[in-house]
Amino acid sequence: MRLCDFDYQLPPELIAQFPPERRGESRLLHLPARARSPEDRRFQDLPGLLRPGDLLVFNDTRVMRARLYGVKESGGRVEVLVEHLLAPDRALAHVRASRAPRVGGLIRVGDAVLRVAGREGALFLLDYPGGDLETLMAAQGHMPLPPYIRREDSALDEGRYQTVYAERPGAVAAPTAGLHFDRAMLTRLAGMGVAQGRVTLHVGAGTFQPVRVERIEAHRMHAEWLEVGETLCEQVRETRARGGRVVAVGTTSVRSLETAAAGGELAPFRGDSRLFITPGYRFRVVDLLLTNFHLPRSTLLMLVTALGGHERVMAAYRHAVARGYRFFSYGDAMLVGPEGPQT
Repeated sequence: MRLCDFDYQLPPELIAQFPPERRGESRLLHLPARARSPEDRRFQDLPGLLRPGDLLVFNDTRVMRARLYGVKESGGRVEVLVEHLLAPDRALAHVRASRAPRVGGLIRVGDAVLRVAGREGALFLLDYPGGDLETLMAAQGHMPLPPYIRREDSALDEGRYQTVYAERPGAVAAPTAGLHFDRAMLTRLAGMGVAQGRVTLHVGAGTFQPVRVERIEAHRMHAEWLEVGETLCEQVRETRARGGRVVAVGTTSVRSLETAAAGGELAPFRGDSRLFITPGYRFRVVDLLLTNFHLPRSTLLMLVTALGGHERVMAAYRHAVARGYRFFSYGDAMLVGPEGPQT
């Protein structure tokens, strides 16, 4: 397929710049399995769309305060976005400056001094000799809001650009489908017999990387670290045995589950994944997907169309635009069933 097959027109005013006043107040566009037309609902309707015995799979990654502002030795301003912590005192990071810092150069962040140790493609290796980068980020860092949110981060984002079940620090972007859940909704779903499982995928800044090739099969997917444990694998087996469905909360949960099942059967997995899911992909684990609306021409939109069907999903996006849904990280949600029969 071509990149233009995943394009749609989005008025800028539909890009959500702030979260709703309270979690769970979002709208929900429901695209049931095999249905041609979507249904306009509220996120609070979700329990009625699930069944006792289903399994919700959440990504428990925690967003780091990964954006740091500093200055070079020359006095030039620098913006650092930590992509991945390699050790307590070493990170792989994006560095924005009027001129790229030289290897061996220093960047001052508050009272801390980082040293540019090398390059890995477009990223920089940064050392913090004798220091701890997690501590530095906690003290000096900012929440790494995505580029389409046209404002500085604030105290609001400390809590709202984070899921209520976030546990394992390592992400530089939130698994945004999970932002809709509050603890009351989680309790309500558990009470009706919907099981809940956890994977971890540390979302990287590459999630916003544009696809630059016209033929999508030529795109090289960015790598993200993930872990799927034996406990989750057993939960999936139990779900299948009782006739329940596996409902992935977010595209990151989809990538985690399908990576762990790449050998044919779901098995524990820990490591990097470059899995690129496009139309024609055969899903081994995921039955339903709860997700936000994604950027035009993005790999995330391609993943959603792989499950829901290209024509159905693109028509649903046009419907969402026409009905004034809110898009992207702080926007509304979508529950997508497969184009074919559900399992």
